[in-house]
Amino acid sequence: MRNLINRRSRYLYSIIISSLLGSFNLHAQVQLKTYTFKQQHYLVYCVEDFSTLRLGLYNKKGSLLGSFSAWQRELSKRTQLQFAMNAGMFHPTYQPVGLYIEEGQQKQPLNTEKQSFGNFFVQPNGVLIWNRYQAQIITTQQWQQRPWRAEYATQSGPMLVIDGNINSKLTPQSQSAKIRNGVGIRQGKLYFVISENRVNLYQFAKFFQRGLGTDQALYLDGSISSVYDRTTGRNDQAFKLGPMIGVVKTP
Repeated sequence: MRNLINRRSRYLYSIIISSLLGSFNLHAQVQLKTYTFKQQHYLVYCVEDFSTLRLGLYNKKGSLLGSFSAWQRELSKRTQLQFAMNAGMFHPTYQPVGLYIEEGQQKQPLNTEKQSFGNFFVQPNGVLIWNRYQAQIITTQQWQQRPWRAEYATQSGPMLVIDGNINSKLTPQSQSAKIRNGVGIRQGKLYFVISENRVNLYQFAKFFQRGLGTDQALYLDGSISSVYDRTTGRNDQAFKLGPMIGVVKTP
């Protein structure tokens, strides 16, 4: 009987995931879409064309951008920022805590520290990496074993989902509830997510695992989590930001 219930549960989840992912029209400008999972609300943005995905941190003069608006002003007149969110944890100086590669140039080395305080150092942490053809989310240890020739990379932590399983360091009983954002990957597509209400890390990971069915997912940050979406006009500006990730397109 238990096996039958498990099979039915997996079947129902597959229907939910297929319905959710099928609602994206990936050949159009994709708006942030709201989904409800276990009475929590999330905004999801799917990226399939990695040639449009960028990281932003500095302007052409080497000064910190700090906001989505500043990033948009830095772009050429022929390009527009379609979507963006903060892209990983940063120091009080707004420099990335971990690995940061932009346009093939490493600006910050891999951080292999395990004993420091903070979510970044909850093990395993990981790296989002991509070039114009493909993207991956891997653990920091996997990067150490075989560094990827990435055009872009940002390191953060902890990993939320690893090979379809929730990170064992995350607990359902955690009382730390915040607005959070992260990224997951499923069938070669990236899913950027921000919670609309306060959730703990386990709840956030559960959405990636069951709500989206992602194989791997990486936490980007909490409290300062912010989103820019040209289509809806949303432009969160409550916090100064370090690394940002966004879709840049020609209108």
